[in-house]
Amino acid sequence: MAAHLRVAVANFFMMYLKITATDNSKSTVLIRLMVGMVFLSEGIQKFLFPAIRGAGRFEKIGLPDPAFLGSFVGTVEIFCGILIIMGLLTRLVSIPLIIIMLIAIATTKGDLLANKGFWEMMHGSRTDWAMLLGSIFLLLKGGGLWSVDNKIMHGKQN
Repeated sequence: MAAHLRVAVANFFMMYLKITATDNSKSTVLIRLMVGMVFLSEGIQKFLFPAIRGAGRFEKIGLPDPAFLGSFVGTVEIFCGILIIMGLLTRLVSIPLIIIMLIAIATTKGDLLANKGFWEMMHGSRTDWAMLLGSIFLLLKGGGLWSVDNKIMHGKQN
């Protein structure tokens, strides 16, 4: 039994190291700040202005249970935004942000494309694309040199 527990702990530790893995890039902090601050701000606004940013917006675009979704998405954006800014579990918390952006693009930009054309859709979705690609970048690269992930991975040497 103890051997199984040791193997489970070792496997968990190895998975944790993969999740927190990052390189020593100094410039990644700029992407983290951009992505993290935008998601943190948008999450807070879903609570401050629910009629236009949260439940009301979700109801307008036809999503189910808009009151729950507004609060849930707002909470996820705040939580993940803070962790991205810190560079803590950067790869892991970028995943829900990617999902949020894919759903946002799919649910809000299709009508724009159909009614106003490609260029209006591209103009209207520029922030969505920036957040999506920034989140994908963080999933692939991790938090960079100045991140909690890097401190965990490399100790206090940086």
